[in-house]
Amino acid sequence: MPPGGGPRLSEPTSSRIVTIPNLVSLVRILAVPAFLWLLLARRQVAAAGWLLLAIGSTDWVDGWLARRLGQVSQLGKALDPVADRLAIVAALVGGLIAEVLPALIVVPLLVREVFMATLTGWLMLSGHGIIEVRRVGKLATLLLYGAIPSFYVAAGGFVPDVFRPLGWVAGVVGLLLYYVAAYHYVGDARTRAAGQ
Repeated sequence: MPPGGGPRLSEPTSSRIVTIPNLVSLVRILAVPAFLWLLLARRQVAAAGWLLLAIGSTDWVDGWLARRLGQVSQLGKALDPVADRLAIVAALVGGLIAEVLPALIVVPLLVREVFMATLTGWLMLSGHGIIEVRRVGKLATLLLYGAIPSFYVAAGGFVPDVFRPLGWVAGVVGLLLYYVAAYHYVGDARTRAAGQ
């Protein structure tokens, strides 16, 4: 077990492209423009929040299906974090534009996203492959997928006294874990770059 970050989520992989889990990831990616349309074009903040929650709540489905059906693939390992990153970045930027999310949550998250995108891009371009997802990273993503939609739903007038505090608690804890995961991903990147 790797220190601190928990076990990495790695399984035997194939080079298959057309799989059911990959289709689920693709649907999650295609749902992001629909979220932005609801938020920015239609100004339906609560509906956008519920859609974002649906995107986040299906985050585990593609991975579960991949393991259950024996369809773990290299493409799937790349698509899943892409779907997560696209949804979170769209929610953060959209939330700033629509004045739904607090800057205290958004700015550190955007900084971390830019850093991780740079790190991931460097690894791939230098031929070191992708970083395996860690459990602490998945937990952080899960918390943020609960926190961010909570601010949206609250801003849309749906039980704000419940959803706004929920957003703050899950957001702060998720943010801290997100940075813990980033720390471990840097270590993983160093190991890969060193060829170990």
